Amino acid sequence: MQKHPDGSSPRLTLLTLAQDLGISRATVSNAYNRPDQLSAALRERILARAAELGFAGPDPMARGLRRGRVGAVGVLVDEGLSRAFSDPAVVDLLDGLARELQADGLGLLLHAGRADDEAALRPIQDAAVDAWVVLSMPDGHPAVAAARTRNRPLVVLDQPVLPGVPLVGIDDAAGAAAAIAHLLALGHRRLGVLAMPLRPDRQEGPAGLARQAGATYQVMRRRLAGAASAAEAAGLSWDRVPVVESAANDPDAGARAVAGLLTGDDAPTALFACSDQLALGVLRAARAAGLRVPADLSVVGFDDSSAAPSADPPLTTVRQPLRDRGRELGVLVRALLRGETPPAPEPAPVHLVVRSSAAPVGGGGAADARG
Repeated sequence: MQKHPDGSSPRLTLLTLAQDLGISRATVSNAYNRPDQLSAALRERILARAAELGFAGPDPMARGLRRGRVGAVGVLVDEGLSRAFSDPAVVDLLDGLARELQADGLGLLLHAGRADDEAALRPIQDAAVDAWVVLSMPDGHPAVAAARTRNRPLVVLDQPVLPGVPLVGIDDAAGAAAAIAHLLALGHRRLGVLAMPLRPDRQEGPAGLARQAGATYQVMRRRLAGAASAAEAAGLSWDRVPVVESAANDPDAGARAVAGLLTGDDAPTALFACSDQLALGVLRAARAAGLRVPADLSVVGFDDSSAAPSADPPLTTVRQPLRDRGRELGVLVRALLRGETPPAPEPAPVHLVVRSSAAPVGGGGAADARG
Protein backbone atom coordinates (compact mmCIF):
# COMPACT_ATOMS: atom_id res chain seq x y z
CA MET A 1 0.00 0.00 0.00
CA GLN A 2 1.45 3.33 -1.06
CA LYS A 3 2.44 5.88 1.57
CA HIS A 4 1.62 9.58 1.61
CA PRO A 5 4.35 11.98 0.40
CA ASP A 6 5.24 12.71 4.02
CA GLY A 7 5.92 9.03 4.61
CA SER A 8 2.79 8.32 6.64
CA SER A 9 0.41 5.48 5.81
CA PRO A 10 -3.11 6.30 4.65
CA ARG A 11 -5.99 5.60 7.00
CA LEU A 12 -7.28 2.11 6.35
CA THR A 13 -10.86 2.02 5.08
CA LEU A 14 -12.95 -0.26 2.93
CA LEU A 15 -11.96 1.88 -0.05
CA THR A 16 -8.22 1.81 0.58
CA LEU A 17 -8.35 -1.96 1.16
CA ALA A 18 -10.29 -2.38 -2.10
CA GLN A 19 -7.73 -0.28 -3.98
CA ASP A 20 -4.89 -2.32 -2.51
CA LEU A 21 -6.54 -5.56 -3.64
CA GLY A 22 -7.62 -4.19 -7.01
CA ILE A 23 -11.29 -4.96 -6.43
CA SER A 24 -14.41 -2.88 -5.81
CA ARG A 25 -15.32 -1.35 -2.47
CA ALA A 26 -18.66 -3.21 -2.62
CA THR A 27 -16.83 -6.53 -2.86
CA VAL A 28 -14.79 -5.73 0.25
CA SER A 29 -17.94 -4.61 2.06
CA ASN A 30 -19.63 -7.90 1.19
CA ALA A 31 -16.73 -9.77 2.79
CA TYR A 32 -17.77 -8.28 6.14
CA ASN A 33 -21.50 -7.69 5.79
CA ARG A 34 -22.78 -10.15 3.15
CA PRO A 35 -20.32 -13.05 2.97
CA ASP A 36 -22.86 -15.21 1.14
CA GLN A 37 -22.32 -12.97 -1.91
CA LEU A 38 -18.67 -14.03 -2.29
CA SER A 39 -16.78 -17.24 -2.87
CA ALA A 40 -15.03 -18.60 0.19
CA ALA A 41 -11.65 -18.16 -1.49
CA LEU A 42 -12.21 -14.48 -2.33
CA ARG A 43 -13.49 -13.66 1.14
CA GLU A 44 -10.50 -15.43 2.70
CA ARG A 45 -8.11 -13.41 0.51
CA ILE A 46 -9.77 -10.12 1.51
CA LEU A 47 -9.77 -10.90 5.22
CA ALA A 48 -6.19 -12.16 5.11
CA ARG A 49 -4.94 -8.95 3.46
CA ALA A 50 -6.98 -6.88 5.92
CA ALA A 51 -5.35 -8.67 8.83
CA GLU A 52 -1.91 -8.19 7.26
CA LEU A 53 -2.54 -4.44 7.02
CA GLY A 54 -4.06 -4.22 10.50
CA PHE A 55 -7.56 -3.39 9.28
CA ALA A 56 -10.17 -4.53 11.84
CA GLY A 57 -13.16 -4.00 9.57
CA PRO A 58 -15.77 -1.32 8.92
CA ASP A 59 -16.39 1.30 11.60
CA PRO A 60 -19.41 -0.12 13.48
CA MET A 61 -20.65 3.39 14.30
CA ALA A 62 -20.58 4.44 10.65
CA ARG A 63 -22.21 1.18 9.59
CA GLY A 64 -24.92 1.68 12.17
CA LEU A 65 -25.56 5.23 11.03
CA ARG A 66 -25.94 4.06 7.42
CA ARG A 67 -28.56 1.58 8.60
CA GLY A 68 -30.20 4.21 10.80
CA ARG A 69 -29.37 2.18 13.92
CA VAL A 70 -26.47 2.04 16.35
CA GLY A 71 -27.59 -1.05 18.28
CA ALA A 72 -27.81 0.58 21.72
CA VAL A 73 -30.64 1.63 24.01
CA GLY A 74 -29.91 4.43 26.47
CA VAL A 75 -31.04 3.95 30.07
CA LEU A 76 -31.42 6.95 32.37
CA VAL A 77 -30.71 5.88 35.96
CA ASP A 78 -31.54 8.09 38.92
CA GLU A 79 -29.14 8.71 41.84
CA GLY A 80 -26.01 7.93 39.80
CA LEU A 81 -24.77 4.89 37.91
CA SER A 82 -23.71 3.06 41.08
CA ARG A 83 -27.38 2.42 41.83
CA ALA A 84 -27.63 0.23 38.73
CA PHE A 85 -25.10 -2.15 40.26
CA SER A 86 -25.79 -1.83 43.99
CA ASP A 87 -29.60 -1.97 44.15
CA PRO A 88 -30.77 -5.59 43.62
CA ALA A 89 -34.17 -4.37 42.39
CA VAL A 90 -32.55 -2.29 39.63
CA VAL A 91 -30.21 -5.17 38.75
CA ASP A 92 -33.21 -7.47 38.29
CA LEU A 93 -35.02 -4.89 36.14
CA LEU A 94 -31.99 -4.36 33.92
CA ASP A 95 -31.52 -8.10 33.61
CA GLY A 96 -35.06 -8.49 32.28
CA LEU A 97 -34.61 -5.52 29.94
CA ALA A 98 -31.29 -6.76 28.56
CA ARG A 99 -32.62 -10.28 27.98
CA GLU A 100 -35.49 -8.91 25.91
CA LEU A 101 -33.41 -6.44 23.90
CA GLN A 102 -30.74 -8.96 22.99
CA ALA A 103 -33.30 -10.71 20.79
CA ASP A 104 -32.79 -7.80 18.36
CA GLY A 105 -29.05 -7.52 18.98
CA LEU A 106 -29.47 -4.40 21.13
CA GLY A 107 -27.25 -3.48 24.07
CA LEU A 108 -27.63 -1.06 26.99
CA LEU A 109 -25.89 2.28 27.46
CA LEU A 110 -26.35 3.56 31.03
CA HIS A 111 -26.46 7.28 31.79
CA ALA A 112 -26.64 8.93 35.19
CA GLY A 113 -29.66 11.21 35.34
CA ARG A 114 -27.80 14.13 36.89
CA ALA A 115 -28.94 17.74 36.73
CA ASP A 116 -25.95 19.59 38.15
CA ASP A 117 -25.37 21.80 35.12
CA GLU A 118 -25.50 21.87 31.34
CA ALA A 119 -22.24 19.92 31.10
CA ALA A 120 -23.84 17.00 32.97
CA LEU A 121 -26.55 16.81 30.31
CA ARG A 122 -24.16 16.87 27.35
CA PRO A 123 -23.48 13.08 27.36
CA ILE A 124 -27.23 12.50 27.10
CA GLN A 125 -27.65 15.01 24.30
CA ASP A 126 -24.72 13.47 22.41
CA ALA A 127 -25.43 9.78 23.12
CA ALA A 128 -25.58 7.51 20.08
CA VAL A 129 -28.66 5.45 20.97
CA ASP A 130 -31.68 4.09 19.12
CA ALA A 131 -34.13 4.59 21.99
CA TRP A 132 -34.33 5.69 25.62
CA VAL A 133 -35.61 3.97 28.76
CA VAL A 134 -36.24 6.24 31.75
CA LEU A 135 -35.86 4.33 35.02
CA SER A 136 -38.04 6.06 37.60
CA MET A 137 -37.10 9.76 37.46
CA PRO A 138 -38.81 12.71 39.19
CA ASP A 139 -41.17 15.15 37.51
CA GLY A 140 -39.47 17.88 35.50
CA HIS A 141 -35.99 16.37 35.56
CA PRO A 142 -33.65 18.05 33.02
CA ALA A 143 -32.11 14.70 32.03
CA VAL A 144 -35.49 13.43 30.85
CA ALA A 145 -36.04 16.63 28.90
CA ALA A 146 -32.59 16.23 27.33
CA ALA A 147 -33.40 12.68 26.24
CA ARG A 148 -36.71 13.79 24.73
CA THR A 149 -34.99 16.39 22.56
CA ARG A 150 -33.28 13.53 20.71
CA ASN A 151 -36.60 12.47 19.12
CA ARG A 152 -35.89 8.81 19.78
CA PRO A 153 -38.47 6.27 20.95
CA LEU A 154 -38.94 6.63 24.71
CA VAL A 155 -40.34 4.29 27.38
CA VAL A 156 -40.73 5.06 31.10
CA LEU A 157 -40.57 2.80 34.13
CA ASP A 158 -42.90 4.08 36.88
CA GLN A 159 -42.32 7.81 36.57
CA PRO A 160 -42.68 10.50 35.28
CA VAL A 161 -45.95 10.33 33.37
CA LEU A 162 -45.30 11.88 29.94
CA PRO A 163 -47.98 12.51 27.30
CA GLY A 164 -47.83 9.94 24.52
CA VAL A 165 -45.02 7.94 26.16
CA PRO A 166 -45.65 4.30 27.18
CA LEU A 167 -45.22 3.71 30.91
CA VAL A 168 -44.61 0.39 32.66
CA GLY A 169 -46.04 0.74 36.16
CA ILE A 170 -47.35 -1.18 39.14
CA ASP A 171 -50.13 -0.56 41.64
CA ASP A 172 -47.94 1.30 44.14
CA ALA A 173 -50.84 2.46 46.28
CA ALA A 174 -52.27 -1.05 46.65
CA GLY A 175 -48.86 -2.43 47.59
CA ALA A 176 -48.29 0.15 50.31
CA ALA A 177 -51.83 -0.33 51.60
CA ALA A 178 -51.21 -4.09 51.84
CA ALA A 179 -48.04 -3.49 53.88
CA ILE A 180 -49.82 -1.19 56.35
CA ALA A 181 -52.85 -3.48 56.56
CA HIS A 182 -50.59 -6.40 57.42
CA LEU A 183 -48.98 -4.51 60.29
CA LEU A 184 -52.37 -3.38 61.55
CA ALA A 185 -53.66 -6.97 61.42
CA LEU A 186 -50.73 -7.94 63.64
CA GLY A 187 -52.04 -5.49 66.23
CA HIS A 188 -49.62 -2.62 65.69
CA ARG A 189 -50.90 0.92 66.16
CA ARG A 190 -47.63 2.77 66.64
CA LEU A 191 -46.54 2.83 63.03
CA GLY A 192 -43.72 4.60 61.23
CA VAL A 193 -42.81 4.99 57.55
CA LEU A 194 -39.38 5.33 55.97
CA ALA A 195 -39.75 6.95 52.56
CA MET A 196 -37.47 7.04 49.56
CA PRO A 197 -36.50 10.56 48.44
CA LEU A 198 -39.56 12.73 47.84
CA ARG A 199 -37.64 15.31 45.82
CA PRO A 200 -34.14 15.21 44.26
CA ASP A 201 -32.72 17.62 46.85
CA ARG A 202 -31.23 14.92 49.13
CA GLN A 203 -33.19 16.13 52.12
CA GLU A 204 -33.21 13.78 55.11
CA GLY A 205 -35.45 13.67 58.15
CA PRO A 206 -39.12 14.03 59.12
CA ALA A 207 -41.41 14.66 56.14
CA GLY A 208 -44.65 16.40 57.08
CA LEU A 209 -47.84 16.48 55.07
CA ALA A 210 -46.73 19.46 52.98
CA ARG A 211 -43.46 17.77 52.04
CA GLN A 212 -45.35 14.60 51.13
CA ALA A 213 -47.86 16.49 48.99
CA GLY A 214 -45.05 18.27 47.15
CA ALA A 215 -43.16 15.10 46.24
CA THR A 216 -41.91 15.16 42.65
CA TYR A 217 -41.35 11.40 42.68
CA GLN A 218 -44.77 10.09 41.70
CA VAL A 219 -44.02 6.61 43.05
CA MET A 220 -43.64 8.06 46.53
CA ARG A 221 -46.83 10.08 46.21
CA ARG A 222 -48.69 6.90 45.29
CA ARG A 223 -47.14 4.72 48.00
CA LEU A 224 -47.69 7.28 50.74
CA ALA A 225 -51.27 7.79 49.58
CA GLY A 226 -51.88 4.03 49.74
CA ALA A 227 -50.32 3.79 53.20
CA ALA A 228 -52.37 6.76 54.44
CA SER A 229 -55.59 5.26 53.08
CA ALA A 230 -55.01 1.96 54.91
CA ALA A 231 -54.08 3.69 58.16
CA GLU A 232 -57.10 5.99 58.12
CA ALA A 233 -59.42 3.11 57.24
CA ALA A 234 -58.30 1.57 60.55
CA GLY A 235 -59.00 4.76 62.46
CA LEU A 236 -55.42 6.10 62.59
CA SER A 237 -54.90 9.75 61.73
CA TRP A 238 -52.19 9.94 59.08
CA ASP A 239 -50.73 13.12 60.51
CA ARG A 240 -49.91 11.14 63.66
CA VAL A 241 -47.91 8.54 61.72
CA PRO A 242 -44.28 9.71 61.54
CA VAL A 243 -42.88 9.67 58.00
CA VAL A 244 -39.10 9.97 57.68
CA GLU A 245 -37.45 10.68 54.34
CA SER A 246 -34.15 9.11 53.35
CA ALA A 247 -31.70 11.15 51.29
CA ALA A 248 -31.07 8.18 49.00
CA ASN A 249 -32.51 4.75 48.32
CA ASP A 250 -29.77 2.69 49.94
CA PRO A 251 -29.28 0.89 53.27
CA ASP A 252 -26.71 3.34 54.65
CA ALA A 253 -28.93 6.36 54.06
CA GLY A 254 -31.96 4.50 55.35
CA ALA A 255 -30.24 3.47 58.57
CA ARG A 256 -29.06 7.02 59.16
CA ALA A 257 -32.47 8.56 58.46
CA VAL A 258 -34.47 6.22 60.68
CA ALA A 259 -32.10 5.98 63.66
CA GLY A 260 -33.73 8.81 65.61
CA LEU A 261 -37.21 7.35 65.12
CA LEU A 262 -36.41 4.07 66.82
CA THR A 263 -35.72 5.42 70.31
CA GLY A 264 -37.92 6.97 72.97
CA ASP A 265 -41.08 5.94 74.77
CA ASP A 266 -43.28 6.63 71.74
CA ALA A 267 -41.09 4.84 69.20
CA PRO A 268 -42.94 2.78 66.57
CA THR A 269 -43.42 -0.91 67.10
CA ALA A 270 -43.75 -1.42 63.36
CA LEU A 271 -42.22 0.30 60.38
CA PHE A 272 -43.04 0.24 56.67
CA ALA A 273 -40.00 0.95 54.50
CA CYS A 274 -40.90 2.02 50.97
CA SER A 275 -38.18 -0.18 49.41
CA ASP A 276 -36.24 -3.26 50.38
CA GLN A 277 -33.02 -1.22 50.29
CA LEU A 278 -34.45 1.03 52.99
CA ALA A 279 -35.80 -1.94 54.92
CA LEU A 280 -32.28 -3.38 55.06
CA GLY A 281 -31.21 -0.05 56.53
CA VAL A 282 -33.95 -0.32 59.16
CA LEU A 283 -32.67 -3.77 60.17
CA ARG A 284 -29.19 -2.29 60.53
CA ALA A 285 -30.42 0.67 62.60
CA ALA A 286 -32.53 -1.63 64.80
CA ARG A 287 -29.49 -3.75 65.65
CA ALA A 288 -27.48 -0.63 66.45
CA ALA A 289 -30.27 0.52 68.80
CA GLY A 290 -30.39 -2.87 70.56
CA LEU A 291 -33.82 -3.74 69.13
CA ARG A 292 -34.82 -7.23 68.10
CA VAL A 293 -36.66 -7.73 64.82
CA PRO A 294 -39.48 -8.70 64.96
CA ALA A 295 -39.80 -9.00 68.76
CA ASP A 296 -39.26 -5.29 69.39
CA LEU A 297 -39.82 -3.89 65.91
CA SER A 298 -41.69 -5.32 62.94
CA VAL A 299 -40.44 -4.32 59.48
CA VAL A 300 -42.07 -4.57 56.07
CA GLY A 301 -40.32 -3.61 52.82
CA PHE A 302 -41.32 -3.13 49.19
CA ASP A 303 -39.93 -4.83 46.03
CA ASP A 304 -39.07 -8.41 47.03
CA SER A 305 -35.65 -8.00 45.50
CA SER A 306 -33.13 -10.83 45.66
CA ALA A 307 -31.85 -9.35 48.95
CA ALA A 308 -35.18 -9.76 50.77
CA PRO A 309 -35.24 -13.53 51.45
CA SER A 310 -31.58 -13.56 52.53
CA ALA A 311 -31.92 -10.68 54.98
CA ASP A 312 -31.60 -11.33 58.72
CA PRO A 313 -34.41 -11.89 59.45
CA PRO A 314 -35.91 -12.57 56.00
CA LEU A 315 -38.02 -9.60 54.94
CA THR A 316 -41.75 -9.49 54.76
CA THR A 317 -42.21 -7.32 51.69
CA VAL A 318 -44.44 -6.31 48.80
CA ARG A 319 -43.47 -8.26 45.71
CA GLN A 320 -43.37 -6.63 42.31
CA PRO A 321 -42.40 -8.66 39.19
CA LEU A 322 -39.03 -7.00 38.66
CA ARG A 323 -37.59 -9.05 35.79
CA ASP A 324 -40.96 -9.27 34.06
CA ARG A 325 -41.24 -5.48 34.19
CA GLY A 326 -37.80 -5.18 32.66
CA ARG A 327 -38.87 -7.52 29.86
CA GLU A 328 -42.01 -5.43 29.32
CA LEU A 329 -39.85 -2.35 28.85
CA GLY A 330 -37.84 -4.25 26.26
CA VAL A 331 -40.98 -5.42 24.45
CA LEU A 332 -42.15 -1.82 24.14
CA VAL A 333 -38.76 -0.59 22.92
CA ARG A 334 -38.57 -3.30 20.27
CA ALA A 335 -42.09 -2.50 19.08
CA LEU A 336 -41.37 1.22 18.87
CA LEU A 337 -38.20 0.58 16.88
CA ARG A 338 -40.27 -1.47 14.41
CA GLY A 339 -42.42 1.61 13.88
CA GLU A 340 -45.38 0.27 15.85
CA THR A 341 -47.48 2.20 18.36
CA PRO A 342 -47.91 -0.24 21.24
CA PRO A 343 -50.38 0.53 24.03
CA ALA A 344 -49.00 0.99 27.52
CA PRO A 345 -49.57 -2.14 29.62
CA GLU A 346 -51.89 -2.13 32.60
CA PRO A 347 -50.13 -1.60 35.95
CA ALA A 348 -48.69 -4.90 37.13
CA PRO A 349 -50.27 -6.39 40.24
CA VAL A 350 -48.31 -6.64 43.48
CA HIS A 351 -48.83 -8.78 46.56
CA LEU A 352 -47.47 -9.19 50.06
CA VAL A 353 -44.88 -11.91 50.73
CA VAL A 354 -44.93 -12.84 54.42
CA ARG A 355 -41.63 -13.86 55.99
CA SER A 356 -40.30 -13.39 59.51
CA SER A 357 -39.46 -9.69 59.87
CA ALA A 358 -42.96 -8.83 61.15
CA ALA A 359 -44.80 -10.38 64.08
CA PRO A 360 -47.81 -9.62 66.33
CA VAL A 361 -47.35 -6.71 68.66
CA GLY A 362 -46.31 -7.71 72.16
CA GLY A 363 -45.24 -11.16 71.03
CA GLY A 364 -42.36 -11.42 73.45
CA GLY A 365 -41.18 -7.91 72.68
CA ALA A 366 -42.44 -4.35 72.92
CA ALA A 367 -45.88 -3.55 74.15
CA ASP A 368 -48.03 -1.11 72.21
CA ALA A 369 -49.49 1.40 74.64
CA ARG A 370 -51.29 3.60 72.15
CA GLY A 371 -54.14 1.19 71.36
